Amino acid sequence: MPDAIDSTDKPTPRRNPKPEPTRIDGRQLKPSTLMMGHGYDPVLSEGSLKPPIFLTSTFAFESAAAGKRHFEGITGLRPGGAEGLVYSRFNGPNQEILEDRLAIWDGAEDALSFSSGMTAICILMLAYVSAGDVIVHSGPLYAASEGFVAKVLSRFGVTYIDFPAGATREELDDVLARAKARADEQGGKVAMIYLESPGNPTNALVDIEAVRDARDAALDGDVTPIAIDNTFLGPLWQRPLDNGADIVAYSLTKYVGGHSDLVAGSVAGAKRWMDPVRALRNTMGGIADPNTAWMLLRSLETVELRMQRAGENAAKVCEFLAQHPKVVGLGYLGMIKDARQKDIYQRHCFGAGSTFSLFIEGGEAECFRFLDALKVAKLAVSLGGTETLASHPASMTHLSVPEGRRAELGISDNLVRISIGIEDADDLIRDFDQALEAV
Repeated sequence: MPDAIDSTDKPTPRRNPKPEPTRIDGRQLKPSTLMMGHGYDPVLSEGSLKPPIFLTSTFAFESAAAGKRHFEGITGLRPGGAEGLVYSRFNGPNQEILEDRLAIWDGAEDALSFSSGMTAICILMLAYVSAGDVIVHSGPLYAASEGFVAKVLSRFGVTYIDFPAGATREELDDVLARAKARADEQGGKVAMIYLESPGNPTNALVDIEAVRDARDAALDGDVTPIAIDNTFLGPLWQRPLDNGADIVAYSLTKYVGGHSDLVAGSVAGAKRWMDPVRALRNTMGGIADPNTAWMLLRSLETVELRMQRAGENAAKVCEFLAQHPKVVGLGYLGMIKDARQKDIYQRHCFGAGSTFSLFIEGGEAECFRFLDALKVAKLAVSLGGTETLASHPASMTHLSVPEGRRAELGISDNLVRISIGIEDADDLIRDFDQALEAV
């Protein structure tokens, strides 16, 4: 047994992996390479090539003094946070390995995992707002995100001002001026600028660089972070932290998990932005469970391959759909017609993704006929899985959004959201063709 240590001594962390090389002869290793071993040392787990699933609620301290030091870090009595594993509401081996690897994709200093994307978003917002504060957000947002701001935070004296995804710098300046004035009136601050780009389900893009410049001109960038939901394009097709965002959020359920068999979320950014979120997660819980974290580690090994295949399929499918007489519009990033949206795409995105909005001639009835006729694609909400999914946002995921608000955001009754999977592209085209015949 190790000797007891004085509480002033720094104990050796109990998950102390051998450093995984991130460079070879000056070459920075790519994320797809680092996903195979970064943050994990087989020596610590009996030589197991892959991390075991650590199903434990608590972790044994090497001494009472070490336990005290760990809790000094967790409770904030000592800067630096936890230096080891304490309790599974705070951290765990599977979650820490996952978070190390998630941070790599976005070039983030730190990352945190959660039990769902909405848990991540809610705890993120709660960590930064107080009564009297204002949140500025883009539109459209995922309905649950918008609902949390408008219906839940509003109960605690937090208000919001929103702007359309394609807002110009001048429009952003006006929005932030109004938000600042309102915050002053309410005795609060502009707590966060929250973006979703592409927006769900229209694929409308936000100019992150313009938002950053407007924020820096009107507000204190050390007080008001820019957070963005990058679920539709991340982690392969967009890196928002490179364009001026401070925090990036994900529903890991989607492309990162990628097999429609788990629910999880994450946020990532500089440690100073993550520390308040980590502290609130420690209190509230909501961390991803060990089994889900292990499954996400499996998924991260193939995320690049899956997203590449799905993106290639989407390009082929949309080329067919764009010519179909019963298709009256496509919200596909690879076929942007609006000059400003195309400019944002070229500056911010590395690919068009595989989720898009399909506008069918008619309305809800015609969309339902199309959805009910699908044979390969599955009628289900969510996106980013290996299988192709189709849904009707106006009557499903965004039904809770008031009808007038839906119309304002472009979520019409003839919109079907499609998430293309990794099936054979020609099979998908034939399936969509025969389903459109039913319209």
